[in-house]
Amino acid sequence: MEISVALIVILLVVGIVFLIIELFLIPGTSIAGIASAILLICAVYFAYKGLGATAGNITLISSVVLAGIAIWLFVHMRTFDKIELKTEIKSKVDPLKGLNIKVGDKGRTQSRLAPMGKVMIDGNIIEAKTRGEFLDHNTEIVVVEVLSTNVLVEKSS
Repeated sequence: MEISVALIVILLVVGIVFLIIELFLIPGTSIAGIASAILLICAVYFAYKGLGATAGNITLISSVVLAGIAIWLFVHMRTFDKIELKTEIKSKVDPLKGLNIKVGDKGRTQSRLAPMGKVMIDGNIIEAKTRGEFLDHNTEIVVVEVLSTNVLVEKSS
């Protein structure tokens, strides 16, 4: 079987295209990555087998260099500028906004606090945490500290 230079070049080019697809468009171990590895290995193998050791060495070195150049070009061409999201999120989540919860308020657990869970204080169900202790469902609690997103509670005595 006669191996042509055109076949080796086509295998290299398609292998590098699949490598770019794998790295930038479909990251993870996917068909593109596996196809890229198979095509690049086949190109180098066919070069060694059909054209000799010198051509095989040139193919091996050129595949690594061309893959590096292709990756560098793809990163520096700003290809993703047209499709990437450029907006900033400036809103904040404030689950305790509008609630008048203060230290000393009493309530009852709505779920098991292990050490976080839900509590009902003044008719409002909010997220709460303990200082490491576990509290069962429907346990009387007292607010120890009001934090920005939840409250710190302990078992009521």
